[in-house]
Amino acid sequence: MFDFVRRHTKIMQFILFLLIFPSFVLFGIQGYNRFHEQGEAVASVNGVDITQSEWDNAHRVQVERLRAQSPNIDVKLFDTPQAKYATLERMVRDRLLQAAADKSHLAVSDQRLANELQQNPNIASLRRPDGSLDLQRYREALAAQGMTPETFERQVRFDLSTRQVMAGLGASSFAPPALADVALNAYYQQRQVQVARFNASEFVSKVNPTEADLQAYYKAHPDQFMSAERADVEYVVLDLANVEKTVVVPEAELKTYYEQNQSRLAALEERRASHILINAPTSASAADRAKARAQAEDLLTQLQKSPEKFADLARKNSQDPGSAEKGGDLDYFARGAMTKPFEDAAFALKKGETSGVVESEYGYHIIRLTDIRLPKQKSFEESRESLQAEVRHQLAQRKFAEVAEQFTNMVYEQSDSLKPVADRLKLEIKQASQISREAAPGNPVLSNPKLLAAIFSSDSLEKKHNTEAVDIGTNQIASARITQYNPARTLPFDEVKSRVHDLVMVDQAASLARTTGEGKLAEYKSAGDVKIGEAVTVSRDQKLQLPAQVIEAALKVNTKTLPAWVGVDLGAAGFAVVKVEKVLSRDEAAEKNRDREHTQFAQWWASAEGLAYYNLLKEKFKVEIKIPRL
Repeated sequence: MFDFVRRHTKIMQFILFLLIFPSFVLFGIQGYNRFHEQGEAVASVNGVDITQSEWDNAHRVQVERLRAQSPNIDVKLFDTPQAKYATLERMVRDRLLQAAADKSHLAVSDQRLANELQQNPNIASLRRPDGSLDLQRYREALAAQGMTPETFERQVRFDLSTRQVMAGLGASSFAPPALADVALNAYYQQRQVQVARFNASEFVSKVNPTEADLQAYYKAHPDQFMSAERADVEYVVLDLANVEKTVVVPEAELKTYYEQNQSRLAALEERRASHILINAPTSASAADRAKARAQAEDLLTQLQKSPEKFADLARKNSQDPGSAEKGGDLDYFARGAMTKPFEDAAFALKKGETSGVVESEYGYHIIRLTDIRLPKQKSFEESRESLQAEVRHQLAQRKFAEVAEQFTNMVYEQSDSLKPVADRLKLEIKQASQISREAAPGNPVLSNPKLLAAIFSSDSLEKKHNTEAVDIGTNQIASARITQYNPARTLPFDEVKSRVHDLVMVDQAASLARTTGEGKLAEYKSAGDVKIGEAVTVSRDQKLQLPAQVIEAALKVNTKTLPAWVGVDLGAAGFAVVKVEKVLSRDEAAEKNRDREHTQFAQWWASAEGLAYYNLLKEKFKVEIKIPRL
């Protein structure tokens, strides 16, 4: 066959052209690329898909943003299936509300955006004393969260436009007090009841199932005696630690990093200063400020004549209550701890020098620098080991995407074995036996739902191929393949006979308890007002450790004629007879809380209306989440 291809190259090129060209005409090269790069759709909103890659990227961005905001947070908390599903739901919600906003032409003007930014408390903290925004600190604060000013402002505009979709409904929601009373009184109504329990455990000694009973139960409930499908697998994991092992740190880069690190440590320089403050806040009148400045200049003149009197003058004249009695001493401080004019003056002084009169938003200062403290700096050789670890980690983070792509391609292209990728990237092939579709206890890799789904996919089961590379955590991907598969099956009767016997005992005991209880219920009804137990008062918020089915039955039974009787099937636990003697009004404590409960009910009502409207929007814009909720 290959000889034919070599001899008829031009013919084969023509045939391939005929096969491939029409598909490019229909779909285009970009369509091919999108299909390959984006992956399968995990949800769709208004006819637009959310792909697996978009979902993964959005969750990664969310985790990185949280890490930037709280460096000490454990990011493993966000690597759970539940956290990732929450990210998908948020993406769906954002796209749905954006579609609704676009459909209703809900735009946000530049003025509305500016007003929102002005009211943001985080931005307000970045303003200078004159009210202007410190743009440098603004950019730095956003960069710490992985955003630019443009990205942040676009997000705020988006939030404002989508907020309008639900705002109108919330503002118009109304729950009258009369409606609240009807609902709350019904929900929290109290009833005086007597309960007689017929517990299945009390009837176990009275049943004796036969072999025929066991066989009949086994045949009627085959699903209870199924062995789960199991598989023996081998798998490889690529993570940052694997990549770090292959990274060689260049000496030049290590020295550059050392110099940068030294510069950073230098920025941690601390200074100790004393000051004399004459209060004159920016809100004071011009005359008062001029008077305060004249007083400060007079003190400065005295200090220039007798510098050794600084502490005495500070005790007698400084209007800073925190430092005056200590001779003006402010102890050590670093950059960023003091107001900007004070900081600039203090860091411009040499040890032992005294400043001129320094104006700040608090008034007028005279500053004396008493000490300079520099952090202890290690030499390059002393720091080499720790620096190598830091630089290696940073280089590994940059290299991870490249190695991950190589990993992904190899497990796909050489799908009949994991050995090639393990040898190439120096990874360990690990083994696991008898795993199922459920999470494997103690094994975080084989507890990942996406990897388990890939392992038990048709391609993996039927062809024993490697799974695709699956993202199982931050900078962590894995692939696995099945080496032995045992499908689900009904276990033989002899293997499960003891379990069948136990289940039949419970079933027959519960049935006997139910029959006995139903007979007693008929007797009680015919006997009239008979006592069956101690009278207790129950409600939905006062259950007295009674089963939930008993409480619900007691509150639902028709009480037009009292006493009212109802039987409650407790399943495997047995049976209960409930006698309702009285319907009680809500207690006085509830009456005292009426206003608070009305407010709470109005909030519940608004939430219910909001949820109903959101579900209506989901139908209108054809929302579909294709990944099942765990």
